[in-house]
Amino acid sequence: MRVFFIALFLLCLVLAGCESKPVFNALDITGIEGYGNDFRLIDHTGRPRTMADFRGKVVVMFFGYTHCPDVCPTTLAEMRQVTQILGKDAERLQVLFVTVDPARDTQELLSKYVPSFNPTFLGLYGDSAATEKVARDFKIIYRRAEGKTAESYSVDHSAASLVFDPQGRLRLFITYGLGADKIAPDIKKLL
Repeated sequence: MRVFFIALFLLCLVLAGCESKPVFNALDITGIEGYGNDFRLIDHTGRPRTMADFRGKVVVMFFGYTHCPDVCPTTLAEMRQVTQILGKDAERLQVLFVTVDPARDTQELLSKYVPSFNPTFLGLYGDSAATEKVARDFKIIYRRAEGKTAESYSVDHSAASLVFDPQGRLRLFITYGLGADKIAPDIKKLL
């Protein structure tokens, strides 16, 4: 009987040492191959940026454009709500808005648009080649949809956000409209 209890005790110790995998509201894509893990773009203050600049923070990366009528402002507003829910923990979160419309989304325009949702959010841009590369690396689809005039075009684009943990590893794929109340707990788990 004594041997049984010792074995049971040892089994409990082993099981207690095992980490359980967290359950997320967003799609857990931890370990999925083929997504980018770095970029070289300029932020809306004119500073060159790479993923390494945000080590130690959870990074939410969203691709869009400032003239977007619905998905982009909704996503940025949702991320503002996430920061409000997180409170002080939001200091360890970095939201990156990467433009897929480098022709119109200038540094000046991004510097007004992105921080209007939250002053800590950063707008990132590059020339056409850099934009194409980062979109391809992160599996983002976008294409220009012509409007009535040359300047009134829209840009069809992927509407999901990618989430990286504080070590810079891709962890989550947030579908459009998931909701701040479901995103905030996921980010908290990664913090």
